[in-house]
Amino acid sequence: MTLSIRSVTAQDIDTITQIEALCFPIAEAASFATFKERIETFPDCFFVAEYQGKMIGFINGCCTQDKTISDKLFESASSHDPKGIYQAIFGLDVLPEYRRQGVAALLMQHMIAAAKTRGCKGVILTCKKQLIPYYSKFGYTNQGLSHSVHGGATWYDMILEF
Repeated sequence: MTLSIRSVTAQDIDTITQIEALCFPIAEAASFATFKERIETFPDCFFVAEYQGKMIGFINGCCTQDKTISDKLFESASSHDPKGIYQAIFGLDVLPEYRRQGVAALLMQHMIAAAKTRGCKGVILTCKKQLIPYYSKFGYTNQGLSHSVHGGATWYDMILEF
């Protein structure tokens, strides 16, 4: 499968919102308004994957000085710090029919490379317990239970330091 990964554009918002609704429970999914704000605020930290001209996934997150993701970061793109030393990841979404084909891994590798290019010291994310082994494959270490209660779920803080 030959994929292309590119920066997000404002024209992507409807498709992004639809993909998010397929990938996350309602309580956890970002809204159209949230994506609009993210695209306007940190387009350089938001990438989409396309296969044969069709968007099949995306990854996004802001930059921060913090080593963990707080609910405040999820709630408002205004928390983005362009000089932040950590790249946060809010979502890594892939359409169900394209999962287990390396799409998420390519998006993750792209985000990690972009963070290094910007001079970040690392990448942070929260994940559910069953995904800890997946993110560990990229070099992330589990920092334990997160203080985040986003969407009413139990999250674990993960960090990849360069």
